[in-house]
Amino acid sequence: QVQLVESGGGLVQPGGSLRLSCAASGVIFSINAMGWYRQAPGKQRDLVATITSGGRTNYTDSVKGRFTISRDNARNTAYLQMNSLKPEDTAVYYCNADVSYLRDFVRRRSDHWGQGTQVTVSS
Repeated sequence: QVQLVESGGGLVQPGGSLRLSCAASGVIFSINAMGWYRQAPGKQRDLVATITSGGRTNYTDSVKGRFTISRDNARNTAYLQMNSLKPEDTAVYYCNADVSYLRDFVRRRSDHWGQGTQVTVSS
């Protein structure tokens, strides 16, 4: 079974920085796109950034120039460097990955989510 585990969330003052990590584990053949999403209280889960296996990135407008998504394919890990954080960035951040993996001796491909990590930006 594939698991995604996020880490790196916490409490930070406005203008500060955090780096989130997302590590995938399991019998993995390859990871296609990876992404970060966030969900604030009472709101829907929204896309923050995505990165393809080839390194092509995409960002929602509100984080362009402040956040950077990257990945280490050898470690099956994605990162989200968040700079110049604002109170409106406060949310639970979730990692998502499109994974090709082995289960019950069959090669499969499906979408997976992490459990989420809380990011709070407040003075």
